[in-house]
Amino acid sequence: MPPLYPLRFDPIFRRYLWGGRRLGTVLGKAIGPGDDYAESWEIVDHGEDQSRVAAGPLAGVTLGELVRERGAELFGRHHPLEQFPLLFKFLDASKTLSVQVHPNDDQGARLDPPDGGKTEAWVILDVAPGSLIYSGLKRGFDRAALEREVSRGTSELCLHRFEPHVGDCVFLPAGTVHALGAGLLVAEIQQSSDTTYRLHDWNRVGPDGKPRDLHIEKALDVTDFDRGPVHPVSPQPTDRAGVSRLVACDQFVLDRWEYDGSNRQTDEFNSAGLAVGGDDRFHILVVLAGEVSILGDPSSRPLQRGQTLLAPASVGPIQITANSHFATMLDIYLP
Repeated sequence: MPPLYPLRFDPIFRRYLWGGRRLGTVLGKAIGPGDDYAESWEIVDHGEDQSRVAAGPLAGVTLGELVRERGAELFGRHHPLEQFPLLFKFLDASKTLSVQVHPNDDQGARLDPPDGGKTEAWVILDVAPGSLIYSGLKRGFDRAALEREVSRGTSELCLHRFEPHVGDCVFLPAGTVHALGAGLLVAEIQQSSDTTYRLHDWNRVGPDGKPRDLHIEKALDVTDFDRGPVHPVSPQPTDRAGVSRLVACDQFVLDRWEYDGSNRQTDEFNSAGLAVGGDDRFHILVVLAGEVSILGDPSSRPLQRGQTLLAPASVGPIQITANSHFATMLDIYLP
């Protein structure tokens, strides 16, 4: 059996009424005709939704198979795990998404069938003028107040909202009421869960001409009413040049690496590259700008904007070299 290596996967596209075409026009995805491409699931192991290795000796193997058969090599210090714990995707919101909320781990475990909780984080990639993010309840809104406004079809009156900028990161722990506004393109890291409860869908109808299902009681039951307005995070410096910490929670760590050919990192990076991994855990690498080369990647092609790679724990530190004067990359891993 071949050793594990840096893994690329074929994306899985999701088409919903709020999607658009920026997965193709901005991120270079091979989408087909139509203007409703909403999500590109880059790394997923959730039931029948399975990422498949795109290149190398393991081409065609699903992520779930790697978890079951090569878990110790994949997870390192976090082995054993029953499934890959994170799901990474890109979302193109040409229309505003529903007002929704997700359960936490304890609540998800009581579902039939059980599912994980869903804590997530967004990194904003593209913003149309006037685009909004709805994140968290305004101060003073309890269950009765939210239920009252939902019944009136005016739940947005309860929600904190702001105009985001490219590069903003929004952290949404499970139980946070939220909605992604029209005109936004985002990268999302989340727990591997697909449980979503809709509170409000802006009084619109689905492709069948009927309103989409709402889950008001379930949504109210899992809402964290102690959580107030959610603002973009403040990136924190790390001990590595060009690397900032966006999120560190009990479900994942999200770092952003920024290479600028004019800064003091230039000579060091060009001569040796950036080493990622070697800490006995997997790393998800996502290029948001520019392009990079990954040592040991069998596809022998640069990792470009909108492309994702999974470095198993067993590969040790891998060298990443920027192929452009500017590059931005996300590095995602378990605590």
